[in-house]
Amino acid sequence: MTSRDEAPWHLRHWAVVDAAIAAFFVLLDTVLTLAGTTWWPERPGTLAWTMLGLQALACASLAARRCAPIAVVVVLGAFTLAITLLIHPFGALTPAHENNLWAPFATVLAAYGPLFYQQNRRAAFVALAVFTLIVMRPWQPSWTVLTIGLLRTAVGPLLALYFEARRKLVLALTERAERAERERHLLAERARAEERARLAGEMHDVVTHRVSLMALQAGALRMTATDEATRQAAEDLRQAGCQALDELRDLVGILRTEPEGDGSPSVAGLPTLVAESAGAGVDAELLEEGDPGLASPVVGRTAYRIVREALTNAHKHAPGAKVEVRVHYEESQVRIAVHNTPPTARPSRELVRTGSGLGIVNLRQRVEVLRGTLRAGSAPDGGFCVEATLPAYVPTAESAV
Repeated sequence: MTSRDEAPWHLRHWAVVDAAIAAFFVLLDTVLTLAGTTWWPERPGTLAWTMLGLQALACASLAARRCAPIAVVVVLGAFTLAITLLIHPFGALTPAHENNLWAPFATVLAAYGPLFYQQNRRAAFVALAVFTLIVMRPWQPSWTVLTIGLLRTAVGPLLALYFEARRKLVLALTERAERAERERHLLAERARAEERARLAGEMHDVVTHRVSLMALQAGALRMTATDEATRQAAEDLRQAGCQALDELRDLVGILRTEPEGDGSPSVAGLPTLVAESAGAGVDAELLEEGDPGLASPVVGRTAYRIVREALTNAHKHAPGAKVEVRVHYEESQVRIAVHNTPPTARPSRELVRTGSGLGIVNLRQRVEVLRGTLRAGSAPDGGFCVEATLPAYVPTAESAV
C-alpha cells in the first residue's frame, strides 16, 4: 500500500488543487459571461454587476466539492434559479441572447461531485435531479437549452459512475492478484514442508537407525571387553553415538517444524543450568537483559544448547576460569555471549578425551539452520568466547499454537 509521503503530489495537496480549480472556473465563467455566452445583458447595471460577483462566489464554492459536494450543487443551483427568476418572470435582467443557458459552466464539475464523493446515493440523485431541472428550465421550452442543459448536468455524473466502477474493478483485480499471490505462497510453503518432512523421514529411518546400531554395539563391546582400554574406547564411542543421536533428533525436529510435545529445555532453564555448573565447581554468572518471552520455542532451545555446550567446554578445557553468560533478548534477535577467563590450572586429559570435538560444529550447523550466526574463538584476555546471534522468532508448528 502506498504511504502518504509516497502518494502523488495532487493527492497529498488536494485542497490546493481544488482551490486552483475553483479559481480557474471563477475566471472562466466571468470571462464567458462578459462575452455574452450566458445571461449577461447588453447594458449591464448595478444588479448585473452584483450578480456577476455572486456568480464568482458560487463558482468559488467548487473548492469544497470533495467535502461538501451536495452543498456546492445547492449553491450553484440557487444562483442559477435566482438568475432565471430575475430574467423571467421578474424581468429585472434582459440577456443579450435569450436562448443561452443561464447556468455557469462550473455546473459541469459540480454535477460530478455528488455521485463520486457522496456516500448517500439517494440524496445525490435527488440533488442532481433538481439541479438538472433548474439548469434546463423546462417551463421555458427550448430544444437548445434542454439539450445543452441536460449535457451539462449528465456528463459529470456519467464520468463519476465510470470512475467509481473503474475504481471498484481495479480494487477487485488487485484483491484477486493478492489472493493468488497468497495462495501461491501457501502452495510453496506446503511443498517445502512436504520436502522437509520427506528429508526428516529419510534421516530418521536411515541415519538414526545406523547410529543407533553403532551405539548399541559399542555398549555391548563395553560390557564384554576384557581390558580397561577397550572398555573406555567403547564407552567413548557409545557416548559419541548418543550425542550424535541427540543432535540428529534435534535436526529432524527442525525439519519437521518442531513437533508438539518437545520437552527440551529452553531459556527458562538457563538459571538452573548455570547454577548446576556453579555446583560442579565452575565460577559461572548469568546476566539476562530483555524479555525471555520474545524468543520463540526453537530459538530458546538452541540458546540453551549453546550455553550448555560453552559451559561444558569451559569445565573441560578451562578449570578455575570465571565464566560469564550474557543473554540479550530483543524483538528481532537474541544475542548470546559466553566468555571464560584463562584457566588457572591444567585441564584433565581424561576429561578432555571424553568429548567428541564436534560440539561447536554441530551448534554452528544448528544455528545456520535457524539463519543465525555463531562465532567461537580465543578472547583478547587469553580466554575463550562463544557468541551467537539468533532470530527472535522462527515460525514452527509449536509457535502457531
